[in-house]
Amino acid sequence: MKLAILGTGFIVHEGALPALQSVPEIEVTALFARPRSKEKAEELAVKYAIPQVYTDYDELLSNADVDFVYVGLTNSVHYEYAKKALMAGKHIIMEKPFASTVAEVEELRDLALAHHLYMFEAVTLLHTPNFQAIREALPKLGKIKAVQANYSQYSSRYDKYLAGVVQPAFDPELSGGALYDINIYNLNLIIGLFGEPEDAVYMPNIGFNGIDTSGILMLQYPGFTATALGAKDSESPCFATVQGEKGWLRTVGAPNELKAFEVSLHGSKTTTRYELNRYSHRMVHELQAFAKMYQEGDYTGMEKGLNVSVAVMKTAEKARKAAGIVFGCDKQ
Repeated sequence: MKLAILGTGFIVHEGALPALQSVPEIEVTALFARPRSKEKAEELAVKYAIPQVYTDYDELLSNADVDFVYVGLTNSVHYEYAKKALMAGKHIIMEKPFASTVAEVEELRDLALAHHLYMFEAVTLLHTPNFQAIREALPKLGKIKAVQANYSQYSSRYDKYLAGVVQPAFDPELSGGALYDINIYNLNLIIGLFGEPEDAVYMPNIGFNGIDTSGILMLQYPGFTATALGAKDSESPCFATVQGEKGWLRTVGAPNELKAFEVSLHGSKTTTRYELNRYSHRMVHELQAFAKMYQEGDYTGMEKGLNVSVAVMKTAEKARKAAGIVFGCDKQ
């Protein structure tokens, strides 16, 4: 896999690039930045021995030494950059959230399928050994009665927001907010385990510019309700619990890393802890999974991942709009 990375922000310089050092199956052949970030891109290119830096996206897409494009840009432009890459015959790794609306996700999915291109959403937790083990452990819990997930992390940008400085993470015009940025991990965890809910209701805390700085999402399933709390304006220990008639399961720490989980069965005086992830960097497992599916021609596995992406976006968009949160793309 010959990969071009779009962007120079935190998810690129602290996420994708360091993680890719442990994935030799993927070679980074190019880095794209907007003109104002060219100097930063050149510094990253030197640090990680990336041969080419582009500020012209069309020029990058014409490069035959690029198979895949990793979209690590602001949420609101995921759709347009991905669509252009697909039209140029490039495969996609899309940083979460996949896009801003269901219509955008479905259009990109249909375009990828029509051209038999691979397209992955980079949701780290879904590709960890711990997640797979949690799925296998669920039947032991019996009939599920309740699910809770809490990912609360005081944003490094929140103080500026309180001072009236709006950065992309808190900008409704750029598809920001707690639901799409941080609660999206809880959504992926719950939908990845239990499928698309029958209904979703979002109760957000709304900031001065109409964006959700935190909020609780309630998901209705046959026989139980799942709640997902995501906060960028406050913090608490992060966890997820699944309660069944025969026992309970609890994840340890933030769901984007899913570092460990514990299981206790009804009547037992013991709790068993599992720590099955093999890498300290949370993105390594997903990048390895993408490379394996591509190299082995596992198109069915790729399609299953897209189905989860669509279900997550259907739920997020329905809940967001019902709560009165308006993105820039909604006005077009």
